[in-house]
Amino acid sequence: MKIRKDDKVMVIAGKDKGKIGKVLKILRKKDKVLVEKVNMVKRHTKPNPYVNQPGGIVEKEAPINVSNVAVVCDACTKPTRIGYKKTEDGKKVRYCKKCSETFK
Repeated sequence: MKIRKDDKVMVIAGKDKGKIGKVLKILRKKDKVLVEKVNMVKRHTKPNPYVNQPGGIVEKEAPINVSNVAVVCDACTKPTRIGYKKTEDGKKVRYCKKCSETFK
């Protein structure tokens, strides 16, 4: 998977198309990612006195398929595809396919 945790991604398909957020979690077995403030759902929770958790309606992020997000390049500020190349010292780095800028 070319998307990593803490990457800035843009949703390119679905009800939240066009939204930009940070990747919070990667679910590799399901090919899904959890993006900050994207695909918000409401969960009804019971109060749990052992954890001191109140009951009510909690709004949280739901996973979104990895094919519906694209990494946003910091240099060109556009959603882009990711490529890999090796540097002179032999390290494998990710780079933007639009502007050839390397990622962190």
